Amino acid sequence: MEHLTIRNEKQSDQPAIFSLHCGAFPSSAEANLVDQLRNDGDLVLSLVAIHGDALVAHVALSRMKAPFAALGLGPVAVRAAERRQGVAHQLISKALDQARDQQWFGVFVLGDPHYYQRLGFSLDAAAGFGSPYSGPHFLGRALQGSNLPTTAGTLAYAKAFNALG
Repeated sequence: MEHLTIRNEKQSDQPAIFSLHCGAFPSSAEANLVDQLRNDGDLVLSLVAIHGDALVAHVALSRMKAPFAALGLGPVAVRAAERRQGVAHQLISKALDQARDQQWFGVFVLGDPHYYQRLGFSLDAAAGFGSPYSGPHFLGRALQGSNLPTTAGTLAYAKAFNALG
């Protein structure tokens, strides 16, 4: 998509981020999750995509408990009119670049393997870690080099994720 601006969220973006997640998911659970991550101090990266004057997409990366400095990717929301135009891909790529620059070692995501593999995530990178989310949709990605610092251990998302049940 042309003329897309990606930047860190501003405090004034927070109502639009909340509304965006409410429109992208069947309930307000993900919108509430982003707010709780922010309130708990676990929201490490929160990027928005702006098209024209409208906030059209958002990605959150939050602190995880892991054997090394790791982030959890999600939620990600894109306004319906901008879906399937590469907006999420651009937004997530920018967030991963920032995480790498901030010296995080890895990122984990629960999502569609076919989609996230295009962004460098793999099932193998997450396979050795114990997590309630372990399985065919739990992927990992190294940010510093081609491998994670360790390939085993326990992973836990920030406590705000517990409300998702």
